[in-house]
Amino acid sequence: MIPRLRPAIGLADIGAAFRARSSVADFERAFAATMEQAHAIAFPYGRTAQMLLMEALDLKGREVILPAYTCVVVAHAIVLAGARPVFVDSEAGGFNMDLDKAEAAITAETGAIIATSIHGYPVDLDRLDALCARHPQVTVIQDCAHSFAAEWKGRPLQKHGRAAIFGLNISKLMTSIFGGMITTDDADLAARLRQVRDVRLEAGGRGLSRALYLAAATTALAPPVFTLVKRISDLGLIDRFVRYYDETLIDMPGDHLVQIGRAEASVGVRQCMAYRGIIDRRRRIAAVYDEALAEVLPDARPPLVEGATYSHYVLRVADPDRMVKAAARHGIELGRLIDYCVPDMPAYKTLTAGQGPFDRTRQLNDRVLNLPVWVDETQARRVVEVIKDIA
Repeated sequence: MIPRLRPAIGLADIGAAFRARSSVADFERAFAATMEQAHAIAFPYGRTAQMLLMEALDLKGREVILPAYTCVVVAHAIVLAGARPVFVDSEAGGFNMDLDKAEAAITAETGAIIATSIHGYPVDLDRLDALCARHPQVTVIQDCAHSFAAEWKGRPLQKHGRAAIFGLNISKLMTSIFGGMITTDDADLAARLRQVRDVRLEAGGRGLSRALYLAAATTALAPPVFTLVKRISDLGLIDRFVRYYDETLIDMPGDHLVQIGRAEASVGVRQCMAYRGIIDRRRRIAAVYDEALAEVLPDARPPLVEGATYSHYVLRVADPDRMVKAAARHGIELGRLIDYCVPDMPAYKTLTAGQGPFDRTRQLNDRVLNLPVWVDETQARRVVEVIKDIA
């Protein structure tokens, strides 16, 4: 069975995790060079990176604007940093935040805006520039967890704003097994972030367990093995390993303040070297899907955007659950991604009273379906044939 997600990891990467020869500082230098920025600061998770960035920016007690259509951990990091989330609906026809609504949400209490490029589709930097010119007191933070150096008209997203956040778990475009990263060209902010990190984080030291986890996860997500894994998953026997949120809680993983170590850093260094090939492959597969589905699902396809990095290739369909079940019978796993509206969750109801409406976000929650983008062209065409049969 073809899984919807699989890290771009080979035997050499797994070997690097076991040998663990690179330091966290080595990984930071490699990541900064890959993203063409002056500084990169590593953390245990992307959400930890975001939380401590907000502490470094002294955003406690301030409002932070973010999309309603986003991963819930982004909102968790805001709350746990002592700030207040202000959610904004999605743009018409796209996936990112409506920047007109974002500007309307700015008040005297607004400290920052998180510009997220969902599914790897770049946020409109021209419009964001205009917003910033009118509101220079608002700090822009780029959420690049899905976008990894995506570009808007040739301008790298991560270089626009005060800092950029990256998540590096095995579901991301590139991975260091676990981990997160902040990049910035602001030397003072980088120094402050390192100070905060040195005070807040414990040293790592779980190299062997992390290397074993990478080997096991990579094996489990190989198509021949994944058939069995999927059956076990459908029985609910591994939910506690894969479920990353509880709608009633605002929390973090128990080890969110335990720093990554040499195993993660060694994989991360290798992934930086492979980065360009990873992105080029995903763009090729997105183009295959776009062309092959043009006739059968013309209105369901996402736009092909120059500069997008396609963390996910997503369709918008009327009944995604039906397609997921039908594709599974043909040996293809399709995914439901961000099928929740964060401000609707019980944990956020009180915090978001009076915010909204979030009609476009809820439409995306109900309709978005993601296809495997890690595959080769032969596998992609097999996915297309299955979707055509279902449609």
